[in-house]
Amino acid sequence: MLLAIVVLGTIALVASAILFVVSKRFAVEEDPRLAKVAEVLPGANCGGCGFPGCSGMADALVRAADNGSLEGLNCPVGGSKVMSQVADLLGMSVAQTEPMVAVVRCNGSCENRPRTAVYDGLTSCAAMNACSAGETACGYGCLGCGDCVEACRFGAITLNEETGLPEVDEEKCTACGACVKACPRHIIELRKKGPKGRRVYVSCVNKDKGAVARKACQAACIGCSKCVKECKFEAITVADNLSYIDWSKCRLCKKCVAACPTGAIVAKNFPAPKPVEPKAEEVAKPVESKAEETTPKPVEPKAEATEAAPKTIEPKDESKEVTA
Repeated sequence: MLLAIVVLGTIALVASAILFVVSKRFAVEEDPRLAKVAEVLPGANCGGCGFPGCSGMADALVRAADNGSLEGLNCPVGGSKVMSQVADLLGMSVAQTEPMVAVVRCNGSCENRPRTAVYDGLTSCAAMNACSAGETACGYGCLGCGDCVEACRFGAITLNEETGLPEVDEEKCTACGACVKACPRHIIELRKKGPKGRRVYVSCVNKDKGAVARKACQAACIGCSKCVKECKFEAITVADNLSYIDWSKCRLCKKCVAACPTGAIVAKNFPAPKPVEPKAEEVAKPVESKAEETTPKPVEPKAEATEAAPKTIEPKDESKEVTA
């Protein structure tokens, strides 16, 4: 019994010594910058940066700093503020990126896109799209099951019960791209947020021909190219019967919005147009002057012609008559 204990103890000591030597010999020293960068990152682990989590992003940032450039790396949740802090830690410079926001490119509300069928199956956009199902005649629009809502970790997307379409809260959206990946029909897109949150985009992804698309949805793009002719900055192109606005070229003039015959082009967060003031010639005259014009003038009665007074006939003086 004692011999067995001695043997086992000896084996344990030898094994621990070997493990100690091996761990020291093949130890991989962790860059101390990794922990510092990981502390600066938001820790959302959303995957919007293209890496498995914030730890993977931190490792990529440190490696990129060793190569001399952080180009192409961006944390959508932290934005430019976090990336500036990371650049300071790594002694690098980072280009300022435009803030982005998720945009739902579908205007097929219940009013514009009536229901033509009833889906009875798994309540999931992915499942409905996999079996080529849908409750409307549009094969490109939103399915309304809310996969994007479940994918968003920041509560930035909700389903509007009246329209049946998802809505994005710009204040909560971090442009992580989770909703973009979750949508099976690719109607959600990350676009530049724009100055003061203003942006113009085509809220439709239907590639059917004009008559077919309009029959399925009243607000569908029909590929008429009127917006292309109206745009002076070459920001709009038409491909596969569908127009698209390049946000990097768009100058937010909104002329394409007025030119679109179906209302498929949407302008967000613009101030309401000012009421048109009437011209000076069209300004109504004062009420008093109108009253003077409309009120008939009193007619003065005509003076009746005075009858001529009859002449008085003086009586003859009979005394003056001469008697015959």
